[in-house]
Amino acid sequence: MALVYLNTLAHGRSGDKGDTSNVCVYARDPKDYEFLKRVLTVERVKEYFGDMVKGEITRYEVDTLCGMNFVMKHALGGGATHSLRLDSLGKSMGSAFMRMKVDTDW
Repeated sequence: MALVYLNTLAHGRSGDKGDTSNVCVYARDPKDYEFLKRVLTVERVKEYFGDMVKGEITRYEVDTLCGMNFVMKHALGGGATHSLRLDSLGKSMGSAFMRMKVDTDW
């Protein structure tokens, strides 16, 4: 089993709108995209973020860009004007996502 951080295989961008965070994950190499689609399920992402994401997670696939966009509702403690979280804007959600460990023998 070879566990690697997701950022070995992908890069990401993140943003927010209110209490919703979105993170786009793009395969660094197109040959890894199908693997990433298999391992980055909504269930796996929900498990990874745990109680940090209290709402629904939706995954949108963008095959032409070898990427996926994860929209996570109720993920920012109410959003910028309501949250007591240090990062209420969700800019670091992408970095947190890239620290997920994936098993490359999957």
